[in-house]
Amino acid sequence: MTTYLYTYACSPEEKPLCQMEMRALFGCNAGPYLMMSKKKIDPKRSPFIRERIEVMFEGETYQSIAEQANNVVLGEDTFKVHLIKDNDLEVKLSLQERRRIEREIGLSVQGVPDLDYPTHLYAVIPYKGRWYFGALKKGEAVWLKHQQKPREYSTALSARMARAVVNIAVPKIDGIKAIDPCCGIGTVLVEALSMGIDITGRDIKALPAMGARENIAHFGYECEVVKGAIEEVVEHYDSAIIDLPYNLCHTASKEEQLSILSHANRIADRIVVVSGEPIDAMIEQSGLIIKDRCEAKKPGFTREILLCESSFIQS
Repeated sequence: MTTYLYTYACSPEEKPLCQMEMRALFGCNAGPYLMMSKKKIDPKRSPFIRERIEVMFEGETYQSIAEQANNVVLGEDTFKVHLIKDNDLEVKLSLQERRRIEREIGLSVQGVPDLDYPTHLYAVIPYKGRWYFGALKKGEAVWLKHQQKPREYSTALSARMARAVVNIAVPKIDGIKAIDPCCGIGTVLVEALSMGIDITGRDIKALPAMGARENIAHFGYECEVVKGAIEEVVEHYDSAIIDLPYNLCHTASKEEQLSILSHANRIADRIVVVSGEPIDAMIEQSGLIIKDRCEAKKPGFTREILLCESSFIQS
């Protein structure tokens, strides 16, 4: 099986959310800077992943990589070799040293070098005492363009946080049906739709539902967003994302929150709950089973992110 190396970056405040997303996507925590996995994930899905290297060969030294690079035959195609500086070397390489290694390996590749607009982009990186070489795919901060919406709540999830939450709820996209039954102005919906996820939205209030439709259309996406309570949902979904109502525009009593969680347990198998306060007792009362969790911080407040499983799966 092909091996992939991923580089990632996050602030100290984002690290718990980043690691929870990594656990959902890859099944384990990431090491400093890097993640090695057999799983192929599009790097633009994650707000934290920067690059993916599809490993072609490896060796104990970069000189052994240069020797093996002679097997890369591109003919008249152009290429570039990039040494990734975010690695686990105890002594960091200087810019001059990185450029020297790139040139040495590049001279072995049978193709046409092009530093500006190469057809093929390759990376070399040291990791855990070995050197790796492979095709490089850079990430893209898709969520950045979603920050400016026609409709916005000051306390809504940020696009970056929403994207990570979607990945935790839907780590595998193919064949998955998801729902956001408390969608507000559609921040989660927009991120999910940009990944190609089959998702439906609903909100108990008309104004947020209208705002969600406007935001979704603004970015050129389409999905059903209806006005209605989660109690009315009869379809079953693989995943649900519940950002519990908590702000001044959309309040919910403890009884209403419990009802939302209880019905989430009924309508979906995998549920991610976002809350502005600890709700463990309410989660247990609703029948949901907590499988993973973290605290996600945003200027001004902290969110509890809970990955849950429906109790009906085990019954």
